Amino acid sequence: MRQHPRTEDSRDPAERLAALGFAAYVDTLRACRLCPGVVPPPVVGAVPQARVVLIGQAPGPREREQGRPFAYTAGTTLFRWFAALGVDEESFRARVHMGAAIRCFPGKLPNRTGDRRPAREEIETCSRHWRAELRLLRPALVLLVGRLAIDLLVRHARLDEVVGRQFAIEREGQRFDAVPLPHPSGLSRWVQSERGRRLLGQALGRLAAHPAWRETFPEAAGPGAAAR
Repeated sequence: MRQHPRTEDSRDPAERLAALGFAAYVDTLRACRLCPGVVPPPVVGAVPQARVVLIGQAPGPREREQGRPFAYTAGTTLFRWFAALGVDEESFRARVHMGAAIRCFPGKLPNRTGDRRPAREEIETCSRHWRAELRLLRPALVLLVGRLAIDLLVRHARLDEVVGRQFAIEREGQRFDAVPLPHPSGLSRWVQSERGRRLLGQALGRLAAHPAWRETFPEAAGPGAAAR
């Protein structure tokens, strides 16, 4: 019996991943080992049918150990921001899909004083995951947390130019709004500045007013929920 030669799948990697369906896609993501210089496993806060998606920068060692995004000090600050909108951490994790520019811990710097910044090639390779998630989930609102995440979808030179604003984005065949946020690292001087705090407040106010946020967190949609 003649066997037909195998043909290479010419579809985009994100398109192939999205065709799997959400549960199968998440299994594929967690099994991903495409970047040899990082420390697996990939980290994701998977929420099927989420209307709101968060894209962060990269997991740290605590996130890798616990298997969930923003599991350490930066997460404490991030969820304090959302608490000002009437949304607690448990509700956020249960209703918002949480991804990142790169899903594995990049590793420590050689001098062990900090985490390594992921290479451009690693970010590009890992982009198949957030791109597949946009196709699968079709979110109405995407939160971009930190410069690496913001650069994926919004071209900018400085945080001052984008934080506090809302952007209409069309990617992966989807249209959605993107709201950039600064990274909640305790080392960030930008967030501690008066201008940074003001722009952060504006950004959080945009979240609280967005229809997808209000639909996701109806219990927090009262008149005093937004940080203005």
